[in-house]
Parts: sequence; structure tokens; C-alpha cells
Amino acid sequence: MSQSIVKKEIVVGDLKAPKRKLKTEAKEPSTKKVKTESTSTKVQKANAKKGTKAVKKETVKVTKKEVEKEVKKDSQNTDDNAEDEDTFKWWENPDDLNGEIKWETLEHNGVMFPPPYEPLPKSVKLYYDGKPVSLPLEAEEVTGFFGALLESEHAKNPVFQKNFFNDFRKVLAETSGCPDADITSFDKCDFSKIYQYYDKKREEKKALPSAAKKKAKEEREKTEEMYKYCIIDGRKEQVGNFHIEPPGLFRGRGAHPKTGALKRRVQPEDITLNLGKESPTPTAPEGHKWGEIRHDNTVGWLAMWKENIMGNIKYVRLSQNSSFKGISDLKKFEKARELKQHVDKIRTDYTKKLKSSMMIDRQIATATYLIDVFALRAGGEKRDDEADTVGCCSLRFEHIFLKPPNTVIFDFLGKDSIRFYQEVQVDSQVFKNMKIFKKEPKKPGDDLFDRLDPSILNKYFQGFMTGLTAKVFRTYNASKTMQDQLDLIPNVGTVKEKVVAFNAANREVAILCNHQRTIPKAHQAGVQKLNEKIEEMIWQKIKLKRIMLQLDKTMKKKDLEYFEEIEDLTKEKESEIVSRWSKNELEKLQKRFDREKEKLKYQKKEMSADEYKQKMAELKEENKKKAEKAKETIKQFKSEAKSQKYEEKSSYTAEKLKLQIDKLEERIKNTSLQLKDKEENSAVSLDTSKMNYIDPRLTVMFSKKYDVPIEKLFTKTLREKFAWAIESAGADWKF
Repeated sequence: MSQSIVKKEIVVGDLKAPKRKLKTEAKEPSTKKVKTESTSTKVQKANAKKGTKAVKKETVKVTKKEVEKEVKKDSQNTDDNAEDEDTFKWWENPDDLNGEIKWETLEHNGVMFPPPYEPLPKSVKLYYDGKPVSLPLEAEEVTGFFGALLESEHAKNPVFQKNFFNDFRKVLAETSGCPDADITSFDKCDFSKIYQYYDKKREEKKALPSAAKKKAKEEREKTEEMYKYCIIDGRKEQVGNFHIEPPGLFRGRGAHPKTGALKRRVQPEDITLNLGKESPTPTAPEGHKWGEIRHDNTVGWLAMWKENIMGNIKYVRLSQNSSFKGISDLKKFEKARELKQHVDKIRTDYTKKLKSSMMIDRQIATATYLIDVFALRAGGEKRDDEADTVGCCSLRFEHIFLKPPNTVIFDFLGKDSIRFYQEVQVDSQVFKNMKIFKKEPKKPGDDLFDRLDPSILNKYFQGFMTGLTAKVFRTYNASKTMQDQLDLIPNVGTVKEKVVAFNAANREVAILCNHQRTIPKAHQAGVQKLNEKIEEMIWQKIKLKRIMLQLDKTMKKKDLEYFEEIEDLTKEKESEIVSRWSKNELEKLQKRFDREKEKLKYQKKEMSADEYKQKMAELKEENKKKAEKAKETIKQFKSEAKSQKYEEKSSYTAEKLKLQIDKLEERIKNTSLQLKDKEENSAVSLDTSKMNYIDPRLTVMFSKKYDVPIEKLFTKTLREKFAWAIESAGADWKF
């Protein structure tokens, strides 16, 4: 059969398709061609069925709206393709990045320093012994750090106060000192004026209209743009945190002994940059020079410096969605998957060693059991100036309590000073061993595993599998637990219900890994708000059911169960709900008016005085009308609540009311699920395990298998970080 040829004209009047700029240098596609191809394909198929050979000319009328829609669709598709072309899909050939050499060429623009200190106004001073005192700028800046935090819990901590004051006095000694007083007592210092100044600035910043905040954000992003990306082997990759941390007071986590110490301002002379040999060196800030320039292509960092609090090295690396971080994550999770092949052998071995005649073997076996079963970290020695956090190997006599026959209570500070408190049942031989490890002459302060440290433990692990450490066990058990939990979830219900079930599985992993968090201060207010929202929706639903009965009283007899709940809403309760709803509506209206008023004030400089006056008058008039309308509605609702007789609109029918009720039922169900999820996750951090311990391919598998949009499970940041998992895992993937 010969193929028919069809020529087409698209009649669109004088409309011109808009030109597009693409991210790549690809030739711009013709809008006309897109439409013609789409239509001609249909005609060709029709003619093919008829077996026609003739050449036809067909005129198709297309509206302006249709062409614009086609242009927009084509533009989006082309832009998406351009983005795909720009993305470096390292996961398609991960072995290419698997060697010791990280890069051949590396070019970047260095780091971004915090702005210089802005001196306090002359009227704002530190008061010492009741009198204002003048300070050198360096010392004044340090008082500002404390003054800005004056009403916080940190500033009320005696350790924080002591460390701050010691460092403040050091800065005074390093500079010209205070000419007005010999500052020797923290208790004589009054920071209230400084606090008031910074608190006022915070409020002013908060009160800025959204347009001003947006403009400030755009200006900030424009300044940051040059630091956001680097060029590695000719490809563009995003840099992680290119900001040098500003000076301030160290806070630390938990009861950190150095809380309140001064974090000094980092200078260019403190910084080492890592670049390709042929790459230009970024210009240092005026009057400064870089500490060192290196060309080490076996490492992935771009800059480094030593911070003064703990003497730790800080690095600027590529972002979480970079190829370096991605390949590192993939290796980590594949190493955990590899453990599946060895874990049974390891468990058999340590179970045997639990009864060994060698004390070192018993300690290795017992520690491995705790790491395997309870996901404890290995732990290591801490310096005196570090927080007293411990792991398995560094557990002390006082950190465990034994309750026969086989209950162990763990109570210690884990990583980030998070309390690890669990009462667990252990193997009977493990219990006997721990009783031996606590035997006299041991006392509080003595190590439980006195013959063991992480290096000995890891050496034991690596006898079974190359690269095996306690952390691999933790990743393996977290991912295995998640897999087991997901396997129990039935593939039924709404997306919202599936997300709640996923979060419940995630929570089991977070509990296993002890990923606790302090319940947020706003949690209770959030719970109350959701409860009130549910209550108001139930009120609206019952109102609609009562209106249905006003239209037809016989409906109740036909379906008693459907209308049963209307008796639950008393006049007193309805009046209470209406009063609360009314107050919230008026507050919303006032806030909206205040926002519009601030926005107009911000735009004032761009208009004449008369124009501003007119617009402000229009805004007030519009708000007045809205307020009057709201008050009328409130009056009506209050009257209805007293009588429980409701206004019947001419458009009401039983069918329409039923549809509204069904929608409310769905909203109540979803909000109730949200409330349940919020309450159950209040003291547990789901993000830590999802980001670091659960193989992301499990989340992708769940998304694809259960038809849950990945956006419901991964934030935008995690979708970028785990792009490799999203593209490589399918609905049948297994850990």
C-alpha cells in the first residue's frame, strides 16, 4: 500500500508563535511543525485505511488559544529535555568515578565570607555596674552575640555564660580594652539595651512586606550565584555550603562543655583552596591572601580551614545532589546489601563466642550482639573538652542496669547528646556476660568493655567482609527493617493513607536508630489547630445534614444511621465553634489587610502622593466591605446556632447537599490522618533515617509499586540528592 501525502495549512490569522530561549544550543523547533505533524498523522492513518494515493490539501482552522497551548507544551518538553541533557547521570556508569583520582580539572570561585560587622548605634551600649561603657569594635561585636540571645535558654545557662565571658575578656585583652571600666564580673554586665536593639531589628525584618523580602532574596541569590557552581572535568556541578560560617557563640548539642565559647571570624589566611593546576586562583578579599593553594585531585573538597572551638577541620564540598556524594551513597548502600551474604555467618560466630573462655572474645561477641540487634553505634574515646556522649565500646558501668532474668536498661547520652533510654530483653548468655563485665571491683566510671575499642571490633568485622564496620550494620539493619515493614503494607486505600503507613514504617527505623528529637514548641499549637479544623468541618457537615432534613423530614426515617450524628452537636457546642470560627475569620481579614497595607507602603516611592492616597482609600473601602459582609455572616451563623434552624438557599437540593457532605467527609478523613501522623511523629525524627540509613531505592520502590507520588515521600532536596535511586529502582526492587 502506498503512503498518502497530505499538505496542510494552519490558519491562525496574524498570531505569531513566541520565540523561546533554550538551555542548550539545540535548534528552536517550529511551532507550526508541531501542530502540522500532529494533525497530519491522523489524516495519514485515515487515508491509509481508505487506500488513497491522491495528494490532498487540507485547511485546518486553529484558534489562538490552541496554538499558545501547543507552544507552551513544546517549550516545556524541550526545556525538560535540555535539563536532562545537562544532568550528569553518573549512575549509568558508576565505575567511571570509582578510582582514587577524583577529577582531572577543577575550577571554582572560592568561598563567600560573611559581611563585616556593623557597629551598634552610639546610643546602644553595654552597661557595666549600672553605667554605659565604650568598647573596641571587636569586643562590642562579641557583646552583640550574647545580647541578641539574652532571652534564650542558652543565655540562661551558667556554662554558656562562663565560656562567653572568658572569651569576651580575652578579646578585650587582645584589643585596647575598655577605657571606662575594668570589666571583671559577668553579673555586673547589663545587655538589655543591646537585646532591645537586635530584637527591634528582628521585628522590622519580620514586618517587611513580601515584595521587599522577595527583592532582598533575589539580591542575595545574585551575589551568591558565582559561588554556587564549580566546573569538574568540563561539567558543571553544584557546590554545597560555600558560605564561611559567621562569627558567633558556639551552642553545641546537649550539655556541651564548650557551649557559649566564641567562634572566631574566619579570615582568608585561614583557608586552603583546592584547584586544578591550570585553573585560575580566585581573588582573595582586598587586603588579604589565601592561606594555601593545593592541587590534590585525590580528594573531593574545594576549600578547608580549622575552626577554633574544637580544632576540627571544616570543608567546602560538592552539594548533596553531586556525583561525588551520589557515588558515595550508592557505595554505602551497596556495602550494606553485601552484608546480607555474610550476616548469618557473623551471627553464628558471635553466638558461639558469647561463651568463649577468652574474655576479649566474650566482649567482642557481646558488643557485636548489641550493635546487630539494637543498632548501637560503635562509640569511641572522647576528649575532656567534648560532650560526654558514648557508643557501644565506650559504655561505662553506670550506663546499664540489669534486671533478672534477662532485662537490660540502657541509659546514656548518644550522638549529639540525645539520650538513649531503652528497657530491652536480651539473650540469656548476653545477660550473664554483662553481669560479669559489671562484677567487682568495677564501679561507676569504669568501662564496661574494658578490653575493647572500635578498632579491635572493626578488625573482627573485616575478617568476614572487606570494609565492614559497625556503621554498615546500622545501615543494613535500618534498610532491612524498612523492607520488612513495607512488605506488611497492603496496596489499598488513598494516597494519604499509604503515606501515613509509609511514615509508620519509617518511624520503626527511627526508633531502632534512636533518632529522637525534642518535641517542637509549636507542636501542641499545631495539634490544637488541626483538632479545631476537624471540629469546624464536622459542624459544617452536620449543618448540611440538618438542612437536608429541613427540605424533607422523611429522609431521617429512610436512613437513621446517616443522620444519627446530628444529635451530637448541641446548641452550646455549636455556639462555641461559631464564636471561635468568627474570631479566626476576622483575624484573617485583618492580617490580609495589614499585609496589603504594608505592600502598598513599600510601593509608595514608585507612585505620586495622590495615587498612593487614592489606592490606600480604595484598600480601606474594600476591607470595610469585606468586614461588613463577614460580620453579617457571623451574625447569621450565631443566630442559627441558637435556634439550630438554617438558611435554605434556592439552589439547595438533597443531591447537591449530599455531594458537599461527601467532600467534607473526605477532608475530615485526610485531616484526621494528618493529625495522627503529626502526633505519632512528634518525638521522632523521620528525616535522619530517610536521608542517611534507609536505602532510598526502598522509598522509590514504594512510590512506584503503591502509586504514591515521590513528592509525597521525598522533599525536593532529597529528590535531587537521590536522583540516581529514582531513575534506577523499579516497583519490584528489593533491598
